[in-house]
Amino acid sequence: MRILVGLLALVLVVTSQASAYGPTGHRIIAELAMRHMTPEAQAAVEAILGDEFMAEAATWPDEMRSNPSEFFQREASPYHYINLPDGVSYEDSQKNPAGDAITALAKFTAILKDDAASAEEKALALRYIIHLVGDLHMPLHAGRSSDRGGNRIDVVWFEELTNLHTVWDERLIQHKRLSFTEWTRFLDRKIKPAHVAEWQTAKPTDWVAELISMRGDIYENGHGILSWDYVYKYTPVIKSQLSKGGVRLAGYLNEIFAK
Repeated sequence: MRILVGLLALVLVVTSQASAYGPTGHRIIAELAMRHMTPEAQAAVEAILGDEFMAEAATWPDEMRSNPSEFFQREASPYHYINLPDGVSYEDSQKNPAGDAITALAKFTAILKDDAASAEEKALALRYIIHLVGDLHMPLHAGRSSDRGGNRIDVVWFEELTNLHTVWDERLIQHKRLSFTEWTRFLDRKIKPAHVAEWQTAKPTDWVAELISMRGDIYENGHGILSWDYVYKYTPVIKSQLSKGGVRLAGYLNEIFAK
């Protein structure tokens, strides 16, 4: 029995690496962004993506992780997160020479702004930007290196064996049993102009600093059996991060595509 449980835990840890904010979370952020983008930015995104919705493009980088190409298997693998030891800011951290979510965001932004880039290159860059802004609003995508952002911390979610990273990627969002369009409608109704103005002043490195500021509490309470009290405590955090992610993605794309 112990062997079975151990193997199950190992499978859960390995498979969790293949997801980022979870499909629903990424789609919520992309759909929220569409509601706060300028007409110029919306037109530019449509010109690049064609008949592909932003919410559809948001999950594409995760879906391509099984693509056998060198880019997806090696180069793009570290682009989805930033792992940091306790007490270290992103600016003061020892950067991953293979890159991380911040360096990838800068790289794909430069491609999107490059008039010489091909249509295919721009589409890939835009899909990654949409995805990475989402990743940079999930607290454990700036987690500890030692536990791979909570992937190595086994927990019980109600009666399900999983890990802390997966709880934040997916379980807290799924618990409300809402579609991404329902989530978007409910969240957007509470986003005021003052929120937009405040949230869009932050830079990507500020987003990371916010994640670091909240992760200590998440780690401290992220052990054992997580159930209703955990949902009560952290659902407001998830709502806030999804809202900020959508508004900031809109601001980021508005700036890129500003005439």
